[in-house]
Amino acid sequence: MPRIKTPWAARHRRHQRVRRRVVGITERPRLCVFRSLGHIYAQVIDDTSGHTLASASTRESGVGPGPKTAVARKVGELVAERAKAKGVVQVVFDRAGYKYHGRVKALAEGAREGGLDF
Repeated sequence: MPRIKTPWAARHRRHQRVRRRVVGITERPRLCVFRSLGHIYAQVIDDTSGHTLASASTRESGVGPGPKTAVARKVGELVAERAKAKGVVQVVFDRAGYKYHGRVKALAEGAREGGLDF
């Protein structure tokens, strides 16, 4: 059976390949990113218990309108602030099959500026 060649399927295959190596544990949870056409979402996930420790997105009030990369940086800072409030300082970055470029990179840099270590 041939593989379906759609952009979603290609990203899903890349994400599965990355997730084989990237696992969030209690001491170092996973910072997972989801990027849609208009929004970006970030979650800090403990894979051993299956719980989301902190999250942030552009759909929240207060993040504000503006250029998508600037807003993604704000989301990174916000998720870092919320994770630090829960006692999380070190995370492992899960780019979810997206290129480390543009909004994904801006979110990661914002999280680093916010105090997360990865």
